[in-house]
Amino acid sequence: MSDAISCPALFISAPASGQGKTTVTAALARLHSNAGRKVVVFKTGPDFLDPMILEIASGEPVNALDLWMVGEKRSRALLHDAAKRADLILIEGVMGLFDGKPSGADLARLFGVPVLAVIDGSAMAQTFAAIAHGLATFQGDLPFSGVLANRLGSDRHAEILRDSLPESIRWYGGIKRSKDVELPSRHLGLLQSSEINDLDDRLNTAAQMISTTGASELPPAVCFEANPLPTDTENNDVLPSELSPALAGIRIGIARDEAFSFIYPANITLLRQLGAQVVFFSPLQDQVLPDVDSVYLPGGYPELFTQKLAANDAMKKAIKAHVDANKPLVAECGGMIYLAQSLTDLNGNTEPMLGLLKGKVTMQPRLTALAMQSVALPEGILRGHTYHHSSFETDEIADYQGLCPNYARTSEAVYRKGNLYASYIHHYFPSAVDACIALFKPE
Repeated sequence: MSDAISCPALFISAPASGQGKTTVTAALARLHSNAGRKVVVFKTGPDFLDPMILEIASGEPVNALDLWMVGEKRSRALLHDAAKRADLILIEGVMGLFDGKPSGADLARLFGVPVLAVIDGSAMAQTFAAIAHGLATFQGDLPFSGVLANRLGSDRHAEILRDSLPESIRWYGGIKRSKDVELPSRHLGLLQSSEINDLDDRLNTAAQMISTTGASELPPAVCFEANPLPTDTENNDVLPSELSPALAGIRIGIARDEAFSFIYPANITLLRQLGAQVVFFSPLQDQVLPDVDSVYLPGGYPELFTQKLAANDAMKKAIKAHVDANKPLVAECGGMIYLAQSLTDLNGNTEPMLGLLKGKVTMQPRLTALAMQSVALPEGILRGHTYHHSSFETDEIADYQGLCPNYARTSEAVYRKGNLYASYIHHYFPSAVDACIALFKPE
């Protein structure tokens, strides 16, 4: 092995979404952080809300770890770097253990990280063992470690589930159902960490509850290698040591407030590694745009703040003036919604937005798109994902179309009008560094 480093690590997965993966991962992160250990947490797959909770729990930024979007080489580098500075690495999976191509199981297998399966046992008895057996044996080469039962009704309930397991599957213990540790949610998932006033209390309570289970013990150490291979031709295989300061001297204003907060930490890190100076502003609160060369409007919850966004005429005029001056603006999902002519919320209230893109956005009662997406731009193939509950009725002609690696049904429009770039897609900038540079570098 080349420059390998060992660190205790655990992959927390489940048979499906909604089993309590985030609560368990956050509880373990807070438990070990309270014990004085440095915990680095990763989130598999596309997600912004879970990482917010996990960052508060661990005290460390939470990066994405995904074989398709992030890539094997960058994922390996992230894990190797984490192992150099952490006492424990936790990886929260996405959806079910075997869902997607590649799946969480593929990632755990590739890097040899033992899998802890969280199973909601609230409405079952011996069937718990059948689910656990299926997870443990479905793929024989998976480093499956054991199961943790969640949302149990009593100590006796835990005993029934434990006794139903075959000896080959480790019983990590059970956690009782409790409103004191539940994490509230809305249509896109969990509430943002800033919206949960008693989040620290919930995390500490969850940590105390999981401290009585076998999951509280440090898992075995895993050996994480540095990348032994030379850089290949894939976009997402460019590492920080290989970057040039292509954005040196460029100031990038990033919207960050309650309405705009869905952004991969790796995106900000990359912009800084490329030499850009990053400054933050609030379309909700600020009256003026900072002195910047480029603007980045990430996704979020603009539909919850339609009136406030519409009423901030000063900021709307400032962003329009920025675009009129032919300065770069990149807008993703909620950021693109803000660019439309109007936004109608779920109550039927319609408010004027920026009007930089022709068309109107209407919130829908159900999910309208959920898929991984890649966009083939002249400068490279940007990868990311789409996840939204709105529709965009527009006469704008798409300049590019997103492509889903798993099925072609979801294909998001991408609008590139001069230096304005907008789409429902949340991009992972390190997947195509040259494309990222082209989007933010003034002509």
